Amino acid sequence: MGMTISFGQMVMDNEFAGMIKYLVQGIPVNDEMLAVDVIHEVGPFGDFINQDHTRKHMKTFQSQTKLIDRRRRDFWQQLGGTDMAQRAKEEAKYILKTHKPDPLSPEILSTLHSIVESAEAELCIPKERRRRRQS
Repeated sequence: MGMTISFGQMVMDNEFAGMIKYLVQGIPVNDEMLAVDVIHEVGPFGDFINQDHTRKHMKTFQSQTKLIDRRRRDFWQQLGGTDMAQRAKEEAKYILKTHKPDPLSPEILSTLHSIVESAEAELCIPKERRRRRQS
């Protein structure tokens, strides 16, 4: 019923949704992406992380997140060692403090009011207990 909400959880869910949206776009399969020449050059048990090809494509084909910290542990600890939930809570506070939404058009407001009024009538909420509408 929406009686409780965690703004931090909403921020995390938004990040997860963005990652999923990124993944469903797919990954191109072509000669460049397959990097068969790099695989042959490095060979089994070789170091692919230090290859120019890997560095070139790592940023391009890895979702860029705001909350997930992919830095080494020592860097993460130097920056406060906060977990994802803490970072999401701080981001939610920042958004609530700074975000200025665009106002809704009168047509959209009217439609929303009609939906709420219809739902309240369906739920048998007496007219005197219904919320006062502001346009």
